[in-house]
Amino acid sequence: MSTDNQSLYNATVIGREEINPQLVILRVRPDGELFDFRPGQFGVLGLLGSASRVPEATPEEPASEPEKLIRRAYSIASSSVERRYVEFYLTLVTSGQLTPRLFDLRHGSRVFLGPKASGVFTLDRVPANKAVILIATGTGLAPYISMLRTMLVNDSQRRYVVLHGARYSWDLGYRGELESLARLRPNLSYIPTITRPDQDPHFHGRSGRLQTLLEQGVVEQDSGVALDPAKADVFLCGNPEMVKAVKAILETKGFVPSHGKEPGNIHIEEYW
Repeated sequence: MSTDNQSLYNATVIGREEINPQLVILRVRPDGELFDFRPGQFGVLGLLGSASRVPEATPEEPASEPEKLIRRAYSIASSSVERRYVEFYLTLVTSGQLTPRLFDLRHGSRVFLGPKASGVFTLDRVPANKAVILIATGTGLAPYISMLRTMLVNDSQRRYVVLHGARYSWDLGYRGELESLARLRPNLSYIPTITRPDQDPHFHGRSGRLQTLLEQGVVEQDSGVALDPAKADVFLCGNPEMVKAVKAILETKGFVPSHGKEPGNIHIEEYW
């Protein structure tokens, strides 16, 4: 790798937490001052094509150009008041260009961090008197972690509900932190759910697909927050099939998606 291209790297990995072999939390510290961002926005990470990949990655066809920077946008999980680093919650796509390289990073590894954050998947348009229902599969949870870490410090009035789905309990990243936050903050309800309970008998939470749980009234039962467009806004992030199915359920209840500058009460972040 040439020194010239190495100079494209402007940040250092200062933390790496493996949730399981397919899920990792990376903390990245920029060389200079960290950009400002609003909770729910995304940042850009990049590595050169010559960067090493994890062994389980499938062969690249065609191979990435070694001197070219591969960049992708990922939702930020850290609080917007945290100024030392930015945190990302990533899932390994073995056939992907960038995640097999990101997963091979270790403490002290160098990486490219984009100069600014972007995105409108934020709480900015939600009226102060409304509850917020945050629904996610997998790493779609990341923007909500940023929202909660930022907002719950001072906001004891607004009700927050997190409904997070994964196949198994060991895929539920941030579970310990969310359980602790829910105990400390009466205005937060955390509802984890898994879709393969027969293979995970020690998990005693909810099970089933998110759309099924919504139809069964689990949000109301477990949080007391009504699935009512006059009282709550809903955020959706993760698997496109889940997003589509949940959006359809919400629309039957009178919810309307946000479109561009048209404010609605369903907010969607397309994840892939």
